[in-house]
Amino acid sequence: VDRADRAADETAPTARQRPGRLARRARRVTGRVAVGAGALAITTSFAARTDAEAQWAAGGADRDKGNGPLPWFVAIAGWDFLYYWNHRFMHEVRALWAIHVVHHSSERYNLSTALRQPVADVLGLWLPYGVMARFGIRPHVLTQARALNLLYQYWIHTETIRTIGRAEAVLNTPSHHRVHHGSQRQYLDRNHGSILIVWDRLFGTFEREDERVVYGLTTNIDTYNPVKVATHEYRDIVRDVAGSTSWRDRLGFVLRGPGWAHERHRQLAAEGDAIVDDPDEATTAA
Repeated sequence: VDRADRAADETAPTARQRPGRLARRARRVTGRVAVGAGALAITTSFAARTDAEAQWAAGGADRDKGNGPLPWFVAIAGWDFLYYWNHRFMHEVRALWAIHVVHHSSERYNLSTALRQPVADVLGLWLPYGVMARFGIRPHVLTQARALNLLYQYWIHTETIRTIGRAEAVLNTPSHHRVHHGSQRQYLDRNHGSILIVWDRLFGTFEREDERVVYGLTTNIDTYNPVKVATHEYRDIVRDVAGSTSWRDRLGFVLRGPGWAHERHRQLAAEGDAIVDDPDEATTAA
């Protein structure tokens, strides 16, 4: 038996180990499917129901820019710009992070991670995307711009593609988005763009992939239960607000970032007034 075969035999799971591994894999896959199916069932019905039609009827039709290249460019770039800010606020406002944390809770990074979306995702589409219709961009063009935005985000959830050369300067790429999913301190709240990375470069949230990314949350939830995955941050917010003694803290635990909540727990622990025994229990953005 050569060395490769011997190594394979030594690392292969035994008959006793296989059922446990298969059970863990089944729980993991079932959890992902349940979360993704729930999200798709709701978001395919309601997501991106912006006020584009209302804006169009309220005056946008009078400014109709037609169906040529310019309105398509404006719709795609405009949607991408608004998406950047929507996505950034979902990391920097804890009430919104409670929605988005589902997507970041996976400790693995592959195409299935792109489908790991929250049931409440529609609540995160709060920026006025439809306002572009007021300026003459047809609603159907905005709908297609959103579709392109979503489709583009799917392929960047991979470790297989390392870099794509000079395009890294302009486009959001697998490398840039791996950083976004990293749990290391230097990677937190970075690279929020969808198709373009230029917004991150312009507004100071860009980070290059230097060290190997560790995926997941700074404190992982260690469960595949889809209900717990979808609701754990809401539970933590309620606990923090109920345990606070000042309105400043109560508002902070809802409206400030998860990173602020983490540091506030540390401060309260140092003052002997901790809300939880372990300040690291506060889940922070990844």
